[in-house]
Amino acid sequence: MALKKEPEKHPNHERWLVSYADFITLLFAVFTTLYAMSITDKKKVEEIMQSLQASFGMVSAGTPAPKINVVPSRPMNIIPSVKPEMSIAPSGRARSGQAKVRAEEKDFRQIKSAIEAYLIKQGAQDKVTLSITRRGLIVSLKEAGFFDPGQARIKTSGYDLINTIAEAMTQYNNPLRLEGHTDSTPISTAQFPSNWELSAARATNGLQYLIKYFDIDPNKISATGYGEFRPVADNATPDGRAKNRRVDLVMLSDEGERGEP
Repeated sequence: MALKKEPEKHPNHERWLVSYADFITLLFAVFTTLYAMSITDKKKVEEIMQSLQASFGMVSAGTPAPKINVVPSRPMNIIPSVKPEMSIAPSGRARSGQAKVRAEEKDFRQIKSAIEAYLIKQGAQDKVTLSITRRGLIVSLKEAGFFDPGQARIKTSGYDLINTIAEAMTQYNNPLRLEGHTDSTPISTAQFPSNWELSAARATNGLQYLIKYFDIDPNKISATGYGEFRPVADNATPDGRAKNRRVDLVMLSDEGERGEP
């Protein structure tokens, strides 16, 4: 008796779904693992950042910085301040532990360019003017940006600019001079009987601030007051008088130093 032949099975055209489902499952597992790893790394990075901030005494994000009350403690209205935060310095600056070198004309140009770029970034071009002469690099701090009228105390808002300028200039060992100037408008107060005292006090306050916070040899820095007797513009106009009310920070060249008393 002949065996009954089983009917032929039709090919299953949906078997690919099994492999596809396995592939999707594995892919999901891979991405889940990667996501978990990234979350772990992020937490570790945050922990490291918080640890570093705590080590350096930095304020964590979202916490307001403590207010610092600045109180005058010297008869010349010199304001103690927090240690300045430096902004820029020329690429040829002396590293810690290295002897400073003397700036030459090319260095003056480099410093001038760096400070001018910073002033443009801060929108403070009207507060400072720079020039290079035979005496050296002259940075003129205008009264409007750094002093109140008839006062010798440096305004708090002026410290950031002073810090940036001083950081760029004190990388070298050239002598520095601070020279106070006023316009021709007379002043007669109990503190400043004339423009001589006002101009000298402003220069001296700047000198004391630089000595306190920057690496400057006291033998290489001095301050003087010229009153209204060395104008750079005509005192007959308001604009000219504004230009004359200034403190010049002069970084002396070799020739400029030889011409000093």
